[in-house]
Amino acid sequence: MADKYDVIVIGGGPGGYVAAIRCAQLGFNTACIEKRINKQDEPALGGTCLNVGCIPSKALLDSSWKYHEAQSSLADHGIKLGDVSLDLDTMHKRKDTIVRNLTGGIAQLFKANKVTWLQGSGQLKSGKQVEFSPLDGDAQTLQAEHIILAAGSVPVEIPPTPVDQKIIVDSTGALDLPEVPKRLGVIGAGVIGLELGSVWARLGSEVVVLEAVDTFLPTVDQQIAKDAKKQFSKQGMDIRLGARVTGSEMKKNQVVVSFTDKDGDQQETFDRLIVAVGRRPYTEGLLSQDAGVSLDERNFVYVDNQCRTDVPGVYAIGDLVRGPALAHKAIEEGVMVAEVIAGEHTQVNYDAVPGVIYTHPEVAWVGKTEEEVKESGEAYKTGAVPFAANGRAMAAGETGGMVKFVADEKTDRILGMHVVGPQASELIQQGVVAMEFGATIEDLQLMVFGHPSLSETVHEAALAVDYKAIHVAQRRRKK
Repeated sequence: MADKYDVIVIGGGPGGYVAAIRCAQLGFNTACIEKRINKQDEPALGGTCLNVGCIPSKALLDSSWKYHEAQSSLADHGIKLGDVSLDLDTMHKRKDTIVRNLTGGIAQLFKANKVTWLQGSGQLKSGKQVEFSPLDGDAQTLQAEHIILAAGSVPVEIPPTPVDQKIIVDSTGALDLPEVPKRLGVIGAGVIGLELGSVWARLGSEVVVLEAVDTFLPTVDQQIAKDAKKQFSKQGMDIRLGARVTGSEMKKNQVVVSFTDKDGDQQETFDRLIVAVGRRPYTEGLLSQDAGVSLDERNFVYVDNQCRTDVPGVYAIGDLVRGPALAHKAIEEGVMVAEVIAGEHTQVNYDAVPGVIYTHPEVAWVGKTEEEVKESGEAYKTGAVPFAANGRAMAAGETGGMVKFVADEKTDRILGMHVVGPQASELIQQGVVAMEFGATIEDLQLMVFGHPSLSETVHEAALAVDYKAIHVAQRRRKK
């Protein structure tokens, strides 16, 4: 191991490992410090996302949906299976295999790009020095011209429900429940709570989601959010808004949760409880007192729009910094920082970062919501079309949800796109591309979309903005 590098990245999650690979591609002698030990007691790259987040949760979401389909909807297609049973151990093994394949793939990419993987923890000190503490052995001081902080985030814990990873679990523990709980409580109706709640609901749990705020998905366009909540409720998820958790008590192998809502003090008993109230930046041990890097009041590292910290040559990306805690945001920030270091012209377009909830139906969005545009006072127009009017959606039995556009009334520029429905995570990329190129609603209206396809609903929604939709009846609004 050398003691001097061109670039040292602290953190091997999506932002960190991508930054390290891109730096190496650009000719820099690069090291990446990562301390994670996986379930097999082996060092692992990939951070939260690949090990205990995005990837394993999507594996369970897909597996649980196939189980749900086999139980409830394949018969509609003329496919009769008889009794359908669940093998949860096999489902977990499949998930774990996917995780190991992907994390092992990153290690191979490091070798191919000559990135040095330093297994252990790193702390930034003054003078662009890094104290590296290996998993085995003594600490060593390393030096680099450029340092990228990419330590990620950890789940937020709340005092009323201390996590024991047995009865009360966080998002990590929720991925490995050994059996399907009869009654499952979820604290938090955000992305993580809804995804994990839907997994276990499909597998047979009675799921109750307790959300402290009175608005469902307050940062999502509310026309989309209301439609999504209606569909989740039909699936059996009991989502209770304005429910503030005040305490919990263990009784045998269950937990009694106390909360307050509009009707006063309430209690519910659950076999398992998932705490999914958000994530916080992981800065413990990351910075020495003399490192010179500033944190804001919520412990996020302060950076400019190209992720520079207050210390020249030191950058921070991903969940450590402002903006949504999304793996794809972290990835693009990692690429941007590597190219900034190389002197290239680059910039992440923060106005076109998509968000996705991988429930079924999926919820996805990019840009501004109608509520945000309305509050700004700028003139706007909208158009929304349901998937119920789409032939491909009907053929697939996926007619719930809609596509919606928000556009500037004067310039016709697309301000936002919002989807709840089948393959929303894929369809939203059409809005991302359009916004990246500064497209207008007319640009989408003039494009030819394949038939039959779910994407035709994107086309119809664009047409609906100007009352040109063909396959839905529209009533022109009075001005």
